[in-house]
Amino acid sequence: MTQERQTNPWAVLSVLCLGFVMTLVDLTIVNIAIPDMTDDLGASLDKILWVVNAYTLVLATLIITAGRLGDIRGKGNLFLSGVALFTLASLACGLAQDPSQLIAFRALQGVGAAMLMPQTLSIITDVFPPEKRGAAYGVWGAVAGVSGAVGPTLGGLLVTHLDWRWVFFVNIPVGLLVLVLGFKLIPKNVRVVKHRFDLMGVIIASGALFCLAFGLIEGERYEWNGFIWTLLVSAAVLIGAFLMYERGQQDNEPLLPFSLFKDRNFSVVNLVGIAVSFGVLGILLPTTIYLQSVLGFSPIKTGLVLVPLALGSMFTAGPAGILAEKFGGKYILTAGLSMFGIGITWIFMVADTDSSWTAFVGPLFVAGLGAGCTFAPMGAEVMRNVPPHLTGAASGVNNALRQVGSVLAGAVIGAVLQAKLVSALREEAATAAQSLPQDYRADFVSGFADGAQQVEVGTQQSASLPADVPQDVAHTIQELAGKVFHQGFVDALQPTMLVPALTMFAGAALCLALKGGPTPSGMGHGAPPAQPETAPAKDATAAH
Repeated sequence: MTQERQTNPWAVLSVLCLGFVMTLVDLTIVNIAIPDMTDDLGASLDKILWVVNAYTLVLATLIITAGRLGDIRGKGNLFLSGVALFTLASLACGLAQDPSQLIAFRALQGVGAAMLMPQTLSIITDVFPPEKRGAAYGVWGAVAGVSGAVGPTLGGLLVTHLDWRWVFFVNIPVGLLVLVLGFKLIPKNVRVVKHRFDLMGVIIASGALFCLAFGLIEGERYEWNGFIWTLLVSAAVLIGAFLMYERGQQDNEPLLPFSLFKDRNFSVVNLVGIAVSFGVLGILLPTTIYLQSVLGFSPIKTGLVLVPLALGSMFTAGPAGILAEKFGGKYILTAGLSMFGIGITWIFMVADTDSSWTAFVGPLFVAGLGAGCTFAPMGAEVMRNVPPHLTGAASGVNNALRQVGSVLAGAVIGAVLQAKLVSALREEAATAAQSLPQDYRADFVSGFADGAQQVEVGTQQSASLPADVPQDVAHTIQELAGKVFHQGFVDALQPTMLVPALTMFAGAALCLALKGGPTPSGMGHGAPPAQPETAPAKDATAAH
């Protein structure tokens, strides 16, 4: 293996993980700032959901392509370019003045993340000898498992003591440090192989994902009209067209090699990865809004309440990887997803309008224990039986499908939350209005007609009161408006979080289909073996 210079592989791993952490934390850190962003930018809930989904949508769409470009242009070069773009986009996000700007810059962040993320796996494979690769991937897997859970706590600290914009500004010093160390330590042009670029596959897949995500996120806003259903049908047609096109490209470096899915473990673990994405988004998105907008917790208190989730993940991430390598990941994954589902279920069972923060310590810790049992075992199992010449493609497809899972999770959970919130607010408002004089009841109920667009409590009611409303009636209206929103959100929380909970239990059952046994030697934690430098272009899909 040829390298530009002799480097300490552990130093390279540290730089790669630092860059990797930025992209993973950004998947969850924004959730904690949603109420503040909504208030400061005057954004509706559906627009703020696009701030979350624009990032994951672009990341999911481009990650396989970026992995292939790394083999063409040099993995180190693409990693550093991705870090630079991600850092600049973070600065732009922090300076955004309206929701549209923020969404656009978040999409740009997604481009940078897609450029750097798949290179981490590939560069680790290049710089580590086979006997040390398992340990390196254990560190990589632990970073992946813990980073997302740490995001809300870090976000809470930043939002409380600084401003919501600092959830983006914090990436700037980290990105600059990665660039300085990366230019010094990371080999720039290791194992560059000539590959075909499947542009048509990228275009069709991108169109399908966009139509699907947009249709699900905006469905409630447009009342599921013909436009939304046209988008969803278009997504289904494009997915079919993508599969048909890729079928004809199987001998010509396809974007999606179908042969990978002949292996049961690969197919099952990819579905499980999508389920885990539902769990992560399903526990963080509604819970962070609930803790701040219903219980009135500050961002820092919300972040601290979520600490047990990170602690649970830290507790099991390392041992789960070791046990999966030694005994196989079948039962570890089954137990992990089951605990994750139990934790989510427990949360919405104890959530009420006046719940104490202590009520969430147990369920969040249990969910964290489950989450920590997923990442490293998934990495080990997904690569178990993949032939050497397809390990790069397998890694790229696995990363991409997990990000697709995040897009779908954000879209589905957001759509359910909005739909249930509309219904719950209407019911609660109609009940609460009975406490008001007859002349004010209709206006009170109509004030919640677009309630799903509101994250802050009752502001639309207090702001719209006529000047001639008696003071005691105005006080009652404002008090009832807050109670309506609080109870309405709690009522919407249960069916919303039931979606990821059931998805976790389905994923746990699916894990039983995995073939058991220890991970083959040299493949620890999903580490792909080194590919020969003269790998034929036909086989070396190399989407790491």
